[in-house]
Amino acid sequence: MMKRLLCLTILCLFARAALADTPAPAAAPAATAAAQGIAAARVFPTTLKPRPDGRKWRLGYFESGDYSEYPRTLRVIVAGLQQLGWLTVPPIPAGLSSRQIWQFLAENAHSDVLEFVPDAWWQPGNFDASKRPAVRQAIQDRIRQRGDIDLIIAMGTLAGQDMATLGAPVPTVVASTSDAVGAHIVKSAEDSGLDNLHARVQPERYQRQVRLFRDIVRFKTLGLVYDDTPEGRTYAAVDAVEQVARELHFTVRSCNARANGIPQEEATRNVLACYREIAPHIDAAYVTVHRGITPDSVAEVAAILRDAKVPSFSMLGSEEVRKGILMSLAQADYSYVGLFYAETIARIFNGARPRQLNQIWVDPAKIALNLETARIIGFDPPVDILLAADEVYERR
Repeated sequence: MMKRLLCLTILCLFARAALADTPAPAAAPAATAAAQGIAAARVFPTTLKPRPDGRKWRLGYFESGDYSEYPRTLRVIVAGLQQLGWLTVPPIPAGLSSRQIWQFLAENAHSDVLEFVPDAWWQPGNFDASKRPAVRQAIQDRIRQRGDIDLIIAMGTLAGQDMATLGAPVPTVVASTSDAVGAHIVKSAEDSGLDNLHARVQPERYQRQVRLFRDIVRFKTLGLVYDDTPEGRTYAAVDAVEQVARELHFTVRSCNARANGIPQEEATRNVLACYREIAPHIDAAYVTVHRGITPDSVAEVAAILRDAKVPSFSMLGSEEVRKGILMSLAQADYSYVGLFYAETIARIFNGARPRQLNQIWVDPAKIALNLETARIIGFDPPVDILLAADEVYERR
């Protein structure tokens, strides 16, 4: 009973700001995306729908660059489409890049109504801004000259921005972006601003994370590492962090770790150097999304912060807590995120304009905690946090 009450308290803390903007309350984590307040679900079904001319719906893919979250997100979107009955696909081999996954799907996915177009795959390289205009032009030319793509999955902030810049000439579902509103991909949480554009939006998500972290760890100086570019500041939710810093009167100590347009290894070296630089001067660290932080290198980030006895909170989620970051939000089964995108795609093929579909997603309010890290840094978690934690890791 006590744990239930504590969980409800944390849920209120996280949901309060979002619910003010949400047309319907979020469902329990075990509910499907269809039950999460998507107003259009009552109008546009997700059932199998052939093209009116009998041909298959043709999917294209546009990716911002090489980043570990993108293949993961693509996998769960495919799993969601499979759950809805739009296709069957054999197990996708582990360790594939997004491009390799796309090729695998083009060759191995079986569907009477859907196909992954093998050459409808675009990427500007290592988040290389200089290559973005040429990629935008290639997409625009393909759509104008051949008109053979029915929907594009735009993976990441840069891809979402570029499709918005093009005016979303075909239905576009933007996935895996930190802040679609702040990045000016969509007009607002309630309205994408373009008939053919849709992006998942999590209102006040990062403000809620930082407020909760500050409530648990009464830090005075918060460390923040990011690439000091417009895109890098969006990935790291810098504006949200600075907003909460003003509200709660703490200082942000930042470090610029260049990430775009350079090799992955260099981005990782930069981010590790930044954490080493700021660790002696901060009371806590908000570990944000950064191209240099990968499933492998996050353990090194965690080690740097543990050695400095610095409590840390992962923006990304509990997988990084498993690797040694002190705490984060415990993620609902990631398949529900994939199902949200899959249902959006299915509704579009059932006649919905992307702009008509609800974009809002509210994370479940659960906590993930690494007790080994807590012991190493000498952090004694409050009893109520221990009782309310849904994911507790004893070892890395």
